Amino acid sequence: MDPTNPKPDDPARKGTQAIERAIAVLRTFERAPSLSATEVAQRLRLSVSTAHRIVRALHAAGMLGQDPATERYHLGITTATLGRLALERLGTSTMLPELERLRDLTGEAVNLGVRIGDEVVVLLQVPSRQPLRYEQEPGQRNPIHVCAMGKALLAFGDPSVNMEEPFTRYTEATITTRSAMEAELGRIRARGCAVNHEERVPGVRALAVPVRDGNGNVLAALAIQGPAVRLGDDRLPELAAELALSAGRLGSGRHLHPVPPAATGG
Repeated sequence: MDPTNPKPDDPARKGTQAIERAIAVLRTFERAPSLSATEVAQRLRLSVSTAHRIVRALHAAGMLGQDPATERYHLGITTATLGRLALERLGTSTMLPELERLRDLTGEAVNLGVRIGDEVVVLLQVPSRQPLRYEQEPGQRNPIHVCAMGKALLAFGDPSVNMEEPFTRYTEATITTRSAMEAELGRIRARGCAVNHEERVPGVRALAVPVRDGNGNVLAALAIQGPAVRLGDDRLPELAAELALSAGRLGSGRHLHPVPPAATGG
């Protein structure tokens, strides 16, 4: 038997499957504040007994907490601690001042995001002080084809996506085919920044540029976003220039690292 390609009943495969299932269970809480074990089973198409076994193990490790009144599970203190430590070791605390400077200069919300598969995860967000604004909390995931950060990561990093055509449509402006996306990525490379023209949320626009390390590797994307009424075409060149300056500062001497290829493949 080839140990690198174990059969389904091989112990090595069973161990890997257990880990994959535990990770999948944790990730169901990205989009739900609390879930019962039965709801976890339904979302992941697991048997209820398997879901119960996994959530109990994660609860025992502190990765999940449980409300004694409702018996529903939520992310636990160990998960919160690991997340905080991960952000600190990525250097995000040292990046916040630059994001705040950009927010104060432009008056708009600023986000830093990374690619995970065919989504962009918001790592940092500095909200606008304007009463009319659009915010994305850290941890929020956005489909890569409908956000400025996603298009910047596709244009200047790895352009491959695993989504089937047509891509999910959110507004009339959403790009839904590979050919249309390839044309858009060419325009982004030519002008140096990506623009989200109300492609996810009507009335919201965003600009984004890649954050690179000293070797030119794309580490993340930096974006300004806000109401379309404030982000008119006349402001785009000025905002793109400020974004590029901030991205250059963030990419110099920071601790972000490119996401491993395996993580961007699915």
